[in-house]
Amino acid sequence: MYAPILSTKLTIPVQRSHVVDRPRLYVRLDEGMQAKLILVSAPAGSGKTLLVNQWVKSSSIDTAWLSLEEADNDPSRFLTYLCASLQTIVPQLAEGIMGFVQSSEPPPIETIITYLLNEVSEITDHFVLVLDDYHLMTSEVIHQALVYLLRHMPPHMHIVMTTRQQPKLPLARLRAKGELIELRGSDLRFTSAESSEFLDRVMRLKLSKENITLLEERTEGWVAGLQLAALSMQGSSDPNHFMETFSGRDPFVLDYLMEEILQGLTEQVQNFLLKTCMLDRLCGSLCDAILDIGEPKEHESVDYTGQDMLEWLEQANLFIVPLDNERRWYRYHHLFADLLRKRVHQNSNYAGTAETALSVTEIHKRASIWYEKHQMELEAFNHAVAAADTHRASDLLEGNGMPLLFRGGAVPALQWLSSLSSAEMDSIPSLWVMHAAALLVSGHMVDVEIKLQSAEQALQNMEPEQIDSDLIGHIASIRATLAVSLHDADTIITESLHALKYLHPHNLPIRAATAWTLGYAYQLQGKRVEAELSYLESVANSTKIGHHIITMMATLGLGNIQEFNNQLHLAAESYQQVVHMAGKPPLPIACEAHLGLARVHYEWNNLGVAMLHAQQSEQLAQQFVQTDRVVASELWLARLTLAKADLHKADIMLGRINETAQRLNFTKAIPDITAAYVLVLLRQGNLKEATRLSWDRNHALSQARVMLRQGATIEALGIMESCLRLTITKGFKDEQLKATILLAVIHEEHGNRTQAIELLTEAMMMAEPAGFIRVFVDEGIVVHSLLKRITARGDSRLYLLQLLAAFEAEDNRIEMISEETDVYPSVSELRIDPLSVRELEVLRLIAQGRSNREISEILHIALPTVKGHNRIIFDKMQVKRRTEAVAKAREWKLL
Repeated sequence: MYAPILSTKLTIPVQRSHVVDRPRLYVRLDEGMQAKLILVSAPAGSGKTLLVNQWVKSSSIDTAWLSLEEADNDPSRFLTYLCASLQTIVPQLAEGIMGFVQSSEPPPIETIITYLLNEVSEITDHFVLVLDDYHLMTSEVIHQALVYLLRHMPPHMHIVMTTRQQPKLPLARLRAKGELIELRGSDLRFTSAESSEFLDRVMRLKLSKENITLLEERTEGWVAGLQLAALSMQGSSDPNHFMETFSGRDPFVLDYLMEEILQGLTEQVQNFLLKTCMLDRLCGSLCDAILDIGEPKEHESVDYTGQDMLEWLEQANLFIVPLDNERRWYRYHHLFADLLRKRVHQNSNYAGTAETALSVTEIHKRASIWYEKHQMELEAFNHAVAAADTHRASDLLEGNGMPLLFRGGAVPALQWLSSLSSAEMDSIPSLWVMHAAALLVSGHMVDVEIKLQSAEQALQNMEPEQIDSDLIGHIASIRATLAVSLHDADTIITESLHALKYLHPHNLPIRAATAWTLGYAYQLQGKRVEAELSYLESVANSTKIGHHIITMMATLGLGNIQEFNNQLHLAAESYQQVVHMAGKPPLPIACEAHLGLARVHYEWNNLGVAMLHAQQSEQLAQQFVQTDRVVASELWLARLTLAKADLHKADIMLGRINETAQRLNFTKAIPDITAAYVLVLLRQGNLKEATRLSWDRNHALSQARVMLRQGATIEALGIMESCLRLTITKGFKDEQLKATILLAVIHEEHGNRTQAIELLTEAMMMAEPAGFIRVFVDEGIVVHSLLKRITARGDSRLYLLQLLAAFEAEDNRIEMISEETDVYPSVSELRIDPLSVRELEVLRLIAQGRSNREISEILHIALPTVKGHNRIIFDKMQVKRRTEAVAKAREWKLL
């Protein structure tokens, strides 16, 4: 087994005997330890890579080396290799980076860079990141990422960049701030002394001083030119004649020197070079496959193996560079490879001599087969594309058990699929479906349906027996996933069931994804049992094949169902499992797991932990574009702000959240926003707006709270009793718990204490296994009073004592907030039910010294009703006499 491609991107060792030390340039590079960027910019063949590598080895500074190629313009691939190179310095760095590659919704590249910077900031010593051949980078996203990195990286980090052209970076600003060291082509040219050492010691040419001077003048110290000339002279029987005919760096010098070099090589070596120059990277086994060199049979020998030839080329200093310390992987010098490829294409697109000719297409095909055999599917796919082998590329995209799209291949797949003609796509309808899937994975939702329709049109033109039913199922599965973003349950279910009907039983990746979409639709419809079964099926299939994204999504769904069923401990385990799977730095989808943990810890009254999870959820959710995830996270931050009795801030936050949800039509978030906003409005005493909002949004629990505040307890009872029956019928245990507690409060306010205590006792029995605290505390002093009455009856169970302790702690916390702010909170800001409008009217008349009968006549209500209001007012204000009620009301500025 050969080392994976990833390992070839990390370092470029150099044999000391094959180089010339250049102290004058090392000094300049050493100066870069005071700068952010060392830019080595020079034409091809100037010795940029070699110089930097020599300097790194002479300085012994910690170095992360990244050799770039055109395929690295894919941001995910670039980031993967960037992190892998940095791991050579910090092994634990960015362990979760592959999760980003597999993510269907990766965060902005600046976010990932920030995570990396946080990690490398822990390094105390100076270190260098080498970006070799940066001129191959054309992606604006990557350019911007480098600008961001340069702006924010710590002072002990330095970037060395080798490039053939000016990079798109703010060089003028860096230069002005003294943060840039530059080496250009003129700096890299060999001096006479260096030319002499190179030709004599490295190339082993015994030339006269005059010839050395002449060669240095004609090449102008150009390193590649000197090397090409020296190689040509090594194969020349008359070096002096060569010097007479060699004219230097004219437009044809490279072709001339290449011709001279190839003529000096054996036919065997020429054949090897021309057949392997199409490969970006080389190893012995891969070269054997290209040249069709098999394992020698018994009593049989072969002239050479690929590994033998690679080692010989290295020893001959023939423009080949080792890419790992074990010398398994190599690459040709880019200039040398370009010249060889030019030679191949000039010879009618064939590589090798006349007897061993091999088409470029066949070379790529053989490379593709080798890479697939060695489980490097992305490289196998790239070579299949280069070979214009549409069927093979299509098969590799579909993958063996897991589509390449889900393993970091979405970007190259999109590039290839976009390059195909409609006729080519129609000939293989699955290409249309893969194009749709690639767009979906990449977040380009708009064009997905168009590709699906093209696939269906292509299928209509085929004979029925030629149509693969699995393809029909895949189309339906993609449509179901599209509907998930719209929370369209009916469409999700229709398409998901259609998909499961046609998908092959062994197509576990798509079946797992479809089971998840079906579970989500059932969850939207409130069919929680069916949702749980679908999520469990999705987790089982996705875990079996290692489809981590679907595993996380389905596990999130399970956590939601467990939370709905009041199984808070199980829900917390599910959410924590997703956080673990999301890696470090976490995938953006972890925002939902953190939000779930925020909700659970809130119910356990761990407000500090809940706030941390809510903040993490909001930060991760920001990485999505226009989704309701941000709204959901901000809503819980507002709920926690409300729990801290900061009504003003909670009001501002909820107003902004409500406006966003309305503007972007995030209908799924509206009920929860309404419930929280009505609570704030009621505690502010804004009964008019609370009434309008609760009826406009048709939110039953909020309507009951408003009716309760208005003193219309009969109407409130009617609403909540209906709600409770509905929650029991549907099996909504979470809603049943909330409805039971609020109904107990309303019965107590209505004067039905016995019923209130029975309902609250029932609620405690439902809530105790999961450890609910906050759902009781948030209902305020009426629940607190009822709990104390239950205790007075002799009930001393531990859970009841925990609830009472939570109320006492809440009172102490509110008192501390009051002392710190030097403002005593109003009734509406305390953990008690604020006085209703009618109760405030009665209280004001009491303050005026009116008797109960006078109040009855003024307000046109019965005398027993006045006495009932008095009892409720005294209970809420925790007083026993009229004078105490008036004094506290004045203290709280209610009068």
